[in-house]
Amino acid sequence: MTRKPLYCLVTVLVLAALVIGAIGCSSETSGGVLKPEGRLRVATTTSLYDTGLWGYLEPKFEKQYDVELDVLSGGTGLALEWGRRGDVDVLTVHSKADELKFIADGYAAERVWFACNYFLIVGPEDDPAGIKGMSPEEAFKTLYDGGEGKFVSRGDNSGTHSKEKAIWKAAGYADYAALTEAGIAAGWYLEAGRGMGDTLVMARELGAYTLTDIGTFLAFQSDLQLVPIVESGSILLNVYSVLVCAKSTKQEMANNLVTFLTSPEVQDLIADYGVADYGQSPFTSCAGQDEPTS
Repeated sequence: MTRKPLYCLVTVLVLAALVIGAIGCSSETSGGVLKPEGRLRVATTTSLYDTGLWGYLEPKFEKQYDVELDVLSGGTGLALEWGRRGDVDVLTVHSKADELKFIADGYAAERVWFACNYFLIVGPEDDPAGIKGMSPEEAFKTLYDGGEGKFVSRGDNSGTHSKEKAIWKAAGYADYAALTEAGIAAGWYLEAGRGMGDTLVMARELGAYTLTDIGTFLAFQSDLQLVPIVESGSILLNVYSVLVCAKSTKQEMANNLVTFLTSPEVQDLIADYGVADYGQSPFTSCAGQDEPTS
């Protein structure tokens, strides 16, 4: 048997190291934490990232302030954890209760809302559970009691997952752990443990329902074969806030990002974003107004 020369193995290892190093230096990631010097690190939700909004706004901020952004995409729970550890300078997230706790624990001074939209319950067009037109609370109760249709949860402690748990509680199921255990055992409740885009794809493949923000749904809609089933209800409101992390050593530049996101010019950009592609904007601008409540 012919032996491969040792230098071939060394070459492979060196090339692998270079590839890993190149990935680690990327300015945008959804898996790791970047700590480059001279950059502003922003942790954002998957919905703001997957819709392309950050890709649209990032170069405008960099040009205006002559700074590089590292945008890290993850669920709100993961973003908040990065903020607690001091791995990022700014958060753009969407879970009010978790944000208020983050502030109460001393990790930020305030939350400033800059955009909003709504969640939807989407599912197969034939609507096997018969929940179309119901309130979100009624729809969830029917999914639990009716025995028809599957539901895919993000299951990842994201803002969307927190909203799902709030709807279950409002529907009368306060013991979420017991609900998920029973639902998984019965086979109608599944946890994706992944981002919104992947969760939507999983729901499509299973012919299931899921809760999604409208922005990500619009971005993925053409590939889904899922339709909006429940679209109204005050509990479906989804508010995006920006928070400057107390552990950040770049407070001035972090506050520049808050100023940027809430400026009239950028608020107009947010309101117009996506209209050409989707026929409607995935987001509504709301900075400088009373916080939306319905």
